[in-house]
Amino acid sequence: MAMKRIQEITLLYQISKALNEHLDLRKSLFQVLDILSSSMNMVRGTVTLLDPVHNEINIEVAHGISSSAMKSVKYKLGEGITGRVIETGKAVTIPKISEEPLFLNRTASRKKRRDQDHSFICVPVKKGGLVIGALSVDRPLDESYSLQDSEKLLSVVATMIARHVSNLETIRIEKERLREENRRLRGELENRYSINNIVGNSNKMREVYQMISQVCRSNATVLVRGESGTGKELVANSIHYNSRRAKKPFIKVNCASLPANLIESELFGHEIGAFTGAVRQKIGKFELAHKGTIFLDEIGSIGLDVQVNLLRVLQEKAFERVGGHRTIKVDVRIIAATNKNLERAVADETFRGDLYYRLNVFPIYMPPLRERKTDILLLADYFLEKYAAENGKAIRRFSTPAIDMLMNYHWPGNVRELENCIERAVLLCEEGVIHSYHLPPTLQTGNESGTLPVLSLEDAVANLEREMIIDALKNTRGNVTKAAELVRTTVRKFAYKARQHGVDYRQYR
Repeated sequence: MAMKRIQEITLLYQISKALNEHLDLRKSLFQVLDILSSSMNMVRGTVTLLDPVHNEINIEVAHGISSSAMKSVKYKLGEGITGRVIETGKAVTIPKISEEPLFLNRTASRKKRRDQDHSFICVPVKKGGLVIGALSVDRPLDESYSLQDSEKLLSVVATMIARHVSNLETIRIEKERLREENRRLRGELENRYSINNIVGNSNKMREVYQMISQVCRSNATVLVRGESGTGKELVANSIHYNSRRAKKPFIKVNCASLPANLIESELFGHEIGAFTGAVRQKIGKFELAHKGTIFLDEIGSIGLDVQVNLLRVLQEKAFERVGGHRTIKVDVRIIAATNKNLERAVADETFRGDLYYRLNVFPIYMPPLRERKTDILLLADYFLEKYAAENGKAIRRFSTPAIDMLMNYHWPGNVRELENCIERAVLLCEEGVIHSYHLPPTLQTGNESGTLPVLSLEDAVANLEREMIIDALKNTRGNVTKAAELVRTTVRKFAYKARQHGVDYRQYR
């Protein structure tokens, strides 16, 4: 008895191992039937699953039955022994198949000969309280064999199968969810970095759009030039996500942020033991970007020793890992960006001339914000809408003095500085309009830019009064009575201040 118990435990362990070994349902179920065949002297076995849509029972896997019979044979609920087991959810054990009139034998795998009679056990496969299929076994007739014990054992196996089917269904749903999420994120990236979503309609930006549209479908190397904060990375994003490589990797490397002794390993990878601390093999950025695009930001900061290897990648599309000897071939498009004067660096011999000419195949110049003044308000409105939504504030516009300040400032930090400025203003503003006093001190005083005079206290108060009067008239469409109520003063004082500051209420009607 103890030996039999050990055999059953061993059998269940083997079946559990088989089910956990594969994520393919059929492969795992085939292995289960193979184990039952060797341990239970099984002649034939099937795992049938219910198709709830068509209300049909299909043979999912079988042992001892031809593949053509598996594909062609189908049962209805309640039809035959298997159909009855799935319909009722109760196991059926038949000591002698030849004496059972309900046996359909549709697979034609059983010959009706007394000397070859078999016993049949069929148990339901249940997921929770729902029957999803059945497990059936044929074995040679043996009067001394306990069919009841076999039924109990097969019921345990059926429970394991049901759990496996449920787990696979969960994995399938999760994979589909991840695929859908991946498709959604790719769609967002493509929309976010489309050419249409780069903000700006000045003549200089139109030239940038035209160059992006010309180069994005090719494999040409692109060098994006421009001051810090002008949006060079956004151009690289637009080129990749509008190219034929859009669904392939897009790897970004900021060369200026990497230590000189690590940049070669970061770009090309390294082998174990290549240097102190190299305890495992590292795959470089160029390998990760295979079939896709690599964006090398601040490329003017890399050293001459790395420039040699980078030149080889551009010329031959091949390199070796640090400490390695095997040549690795890659298919990578290179987009580089820099705010440095590379021509001067070539003249100073801090940047290789041959590498410069390899990179400068298709240069795109990003203009600074001071050269695209007509885009300032467009960008400011874009950032205002973005950060107002993020912070849950109903800020609708900029006041006239605030607009003047934005337009008069020279923006040394370019678009990045403008974005930071608007985010700060949104955080400070508790009204529906951003005023001049919500903007950073640099813009208010003009000390940094030299474009605005330093105001006296009287002039600053006068400017604020004029701003409040104009905003009130705008909000009331030139109604002086309502405008006076907005700024909490009398109509007489409001009209006097308006005349004093040269504001004509009729212009706002």
